[in-house]
Amino acid sequence: MRWDVGAYPWVAAGLVSVPAEGLEQRITAPPGFSRVALEPATFGAWLRGLPVEPEGTPVRSYAGDTIRSASSVAAVVALDVGKADLQQCADAIMRLHAEWRWSTGAREHRYRSASGLSLEFSRWQRGERLVAEGPKLSWVPSGRARAADHATLRSFLDAVFAWTNTVALGRQAKAVSFDELRPGDFVVQGGNPGHAVLVLDEARAVDGRRALLLGQSYMPAQSFHVLRAPAQHRLEGAHPGWFAVAADEVLQTPFWPQPFRWSELRRLD
Repeated sequence: MRWDVGAYPWVAAGLVSVPAEGLEQRITAPPGFSRVALEPATFGAWLRGLPVEPEGTPVRSYAGDTIRSASSVAAVVALDVGKADLQQCADAIMRLHAEWRWSTGAREHRYRSASGLSLEFSRWQRGERLVAEGPKLSWVPSGRARAADHATLRSFLDAVFAWTNTVALGRQAKAVSFDELRPGDFVVQGGNPGHAVLVLDEARAVDGRRALLLGQSYMPAQSFHVLRAPAQHRLEGAHPGWFAVAADEVLQTPFWPQPFRWSELRRLD
């Protein structure tokens, strides 16, 4: 995919500086592998072109503190984090999913709260707001309607992040098998805390071997970053961001202690 600033709405909105390159330019396919073919308008193709910060950029928290050095991750995505501790692991997946849909012209966005309430952009745009009374979360009329623009989407997503979690994301998404895996899918372990990791890209060798690029946010809310593969997933001669994966093996990611099983693979429509 050609690097296209206009395809990434938060860049066009000036929420980050315009990066010089995208993920595909920064991380080449492993030797003997080729990136899988993707339809141009898909989530996976869009993720392949994600804008990345200059090499050497560390992972920073929402408060601006350095969380991880550049050497501990494969790349940092040029995506704003916000000013509160909201855009964590599951939230970042929903953020990217919503931004992709927005870039295609979609304006109907819907996610699920931890309590099961449907969180709809159309209601937020009309001026409704979320109010909690004890364990119950509900929509109430409040204020005036807002423009259906990116700034309103961004404020809506912060509200979503405040009320959703890994359990809600896992329930909203559909289960997919390892054989069906494609960029844009994610693995998720619901819990308090739970964790979720997004498949950003895939490459395959002629002998059928598969390799993935994986990205995440974490706690506290921080820069969305591309992970470095631990020793058991490393490919000789490849960029350290590529994870060698197989159907009969678990997926071990850095920073999260529990391995993911492929039965935990999910997809948002």
